[in-house]
Amino acid sequence: MSLELHLSRRERQIMDVLHSRREATAAEVLVALPDPPSYSTVRALLRIMEEKGHARHRRQGARYVYLPRVSRETASRSALNRVVSTFFQGSVAQTMAALMETADTQLSDEELNKLQQIIKQARKEGR
Repeated sequence: MSLELHLSRRERQIMDVLHSRREATAAEVLVALPDPPSYSTVRALLRIMEEKGHARHRRQGARYVYLPRVSRETASRSALNRVVSTFFQGSVAQTMAALMETADTQLSDEELNKLQQIIKQARKEGR
């Protein structure tokens, strides 16, 4: 099943907090955000993210503790798919070329070997 996550910049930041902490209250999310908005904004964003199905909460006393509903892997794959689609017209080759041409990209022999194996497997599977 393909899940497309449509998250705003701030929602992505909140998901990063939830993934890194595994769970957090609105106050904990607020403290962890760069250039944080108001507390009520964080609570509103968490509610919206629940409505979208990206987060959930459980009660802990008088507080809500928020947890991500999707794994970091699912979220990262969705974000990557959007980048490939938006900036590289869906071309994995163009995306890889752009990554490889980035001035600060230094791949180890191990990473290059892994990429060769991925390409070899893709050819074998006819992708």
